[in-house]
Amino acid sequence: MAKGGWQEFSSASSLQRPSQPAAAATPKAQQRVRVQRTKAGKGGKLVTAISGVEAPEAELKALLKTLKASAGTGGTLKDGLIELQGDQVAAALDALTKAGYRPKQAGG
Repeated sequence: MAKGGWQEFSSASSLQRPSQPAAAATPKAQQRVRVQRTKAGKGGKLVTAISGVEAPEAELKALLKTLKASAGTGGTLKDGLIELQGDQVAAALDALTKAGYRPKQAGG
């Protein structure tokens, strides 16, 4: 190669992505938390789905435990989506409000 010749990827440093500052977590009161009833993919069983909660896995598990206790029912955490067994929309809205979120009921 000739000295000073153009090379698209001449060194390992040119392959590095530019560093971006870590995005600050959205405050609880500004998150779009949605609570809705659904039967989709649940074998006809009614579940309450809670979406839009932006928190680390450990914090989501703690929130799930609080929601299950307040609703008096079982539930699970799947891919950032919290599911409670049965029609627990009112109990979930109350518990989320007490936890500092501003939830909204979605769907019918």
